[in-house]
Amino acid sequence: MSFVLPAPPMLSRATFDRAHNLREDPAALAAGWGSALVLDVDYKGRYPITGDGHLRWAAASGDIDDSVALLGVDGGVHKWARRVSEVVGERSDPRLGAINLDPDEAGLLATALGMLNWHDTSRFSPSSGRETRSDKAGWVRRDVDTGREEFPRTDAAIITVVHDGGDRVLLGRQAAWPDRWYSTLAGFVEPGESLEQCVAREIYEEVGIQVHSQRYLGSQPWPFPRSLMCGFAAIADPDEPLRFLDGEIGDAVWFHRDEVREALARGDDWVRVEGAENEAPTEGPRLRLPGSISIARALIEAWAA
Repeated sequence: MSFVLPAPPMLSRATFDRAHNLREDPAALAAGWGSALVLDVDYKGRYPITGDGHLRWAAASGDIDDSVALLGVDGGVHKWARRVSEVVGERSDPRLGAINLDPDEAGLLATALGMLNWHDTSRFSPSSGRETRSDKAGWVRRDVDTGREEFPRTDAAIITVVHDGGDRVLLGRQAAWPDRWYSTLAGFVEPGESLEQCVAREIYEEVGIQVHSQRYLGSQPWPFPRSLMCGFAAIADPDEPLRFLDGEIGDAVWFHRDEVREALARGDDWVRVEGAENEAPTEGPRLRLPGSISIARALIEAWAA
């Protein structure tokens, strides 16, 4: 069975200008700062929103400093992200609120989260241990003593919809997740490993089965904190016993296509409520699927269709 993603995942649809040419042009940055807009993001990734859930930008003020990073140019306006200790006013969480954003807003938010998370963990050089300072509109951190440049890091990971070539798909649940929450299987790429090799290794480590016919479908940034999820499909034998070898997976089930379609039709996504624990209902259908902003959901929808 062959299938494709009918559209890029939600966080992969942006077309705004990332303005690479501006990052090394202090005069152009200064000229644009007067009319620039800034998105505040706190340390939990929460951001300000308008009444209808869209990004709420603030007018730039003060100077361009270490707290801000250029996201790009949108509609002729320079747009930046700024780390703040607290977001003032109505706010949202990206896992919950990104569904309300248009493609460029979602891309700007994903870029903001990834960049600010990188800055938070890169204040000292990994090679010398010396302090670093932001440079080139936030796209470089520079060793204050040697001038050595450090660039933003993105962690490559695979995420795979494992199916039997027919009407069954294998979905797993991490041990820490509530019952009834299931998703595709995923893991980080190791040094010296191809994406296809990673698919085979991660699936074996997590559920103890062999896969074949790995096939790339698409990718999505996942800035929690700064990953790139590379989506694959792979085929496995549902009669092969499942073994949870690395302890990450608490349960995995081969679901029939009809049950997955029913879950999609219900729209019974995982829900995050700020300030509350994630909970699954104690009664009802046994399958709840990941939220619409994730590539996991896109992979499951593509297979189910």
